[in-house]
Amino acid sequence: MRIGQQNPAIANLAQPPQANVKVSEESEDFGKMLMDIIKEVNGSQQDAQKMQNDLMMNRPVEYHDLMIAMERASTAMQLTMQVRNKVLESYQEISRMQV
Repeated sequence: MRIGQQNPAIANLAQPPQANVKVSEESEDFGKMLMDIIKEVNGSQQDAQKMQNDLMMNRPVEYHDLMIAMERASTAMQLTMQVRNKVLESYQEISRMQV
């Protein structure tokens, strides 16, 4: 069985990367990816806050959905902060390197 037959996304991963990609395009892609992730984290926090506000206004909200949304937002924020910390550590380590 071939990998690409099951899922086209997996087939793309099995192909070798292109060698003629420019550095500026990679940095733009990385920056865009980070911005997309931050927008997702922000969206999950806004969803949790909206559910909290609905609960406080006596609108019908399932408690378990509220708790799941709050935990999802909290976990996403913690993960984002850890990634930020690792990026900063990497930058500091690179800046300390002697050329």
